[in-house]
Amino acid sequence: MKIKENKSFFLMQFGDTPQLRVLDFLIGFHFFDYPITEIARESNVSYNSLKLFFPYFIKSGIVCKTRKIGKSDYFKLNLDNQFVKNLIKLDWSLTKRNVLPELNEAISA
Repeated sequence: MKIKENKSFFLMQFGDTPQLRVLDFLIGFHFFDYPITEIARESNVSYNSLKLFFPYFIKSGIVCKTRKIGKSDYFKLNLDNQFVKNLIKLDWSLTKRNVLPELNEAISA
């Protein structure tokens, strides 16, 4: 597993758990779909850990299956789910709150 150098504002605010790392990755790349193995690798979560909670994400409508290529099912955030919409808004809000002051400091310096 690769070590993530910079944590997102989402993870800094809510903690660094496997479930939140997966959500953070999927929020950051919500326009694309991925097989479970790539979701695990890119979110720095073990495949076995992901298999424990990913069925709940599917059942609750947080993620949805988009297609099947060969033996791999591809998944992405369910952008029709109100909870997911709110998570994306929250992520943007956290980012704006933390980035804009830094930009203003850099401009005034």
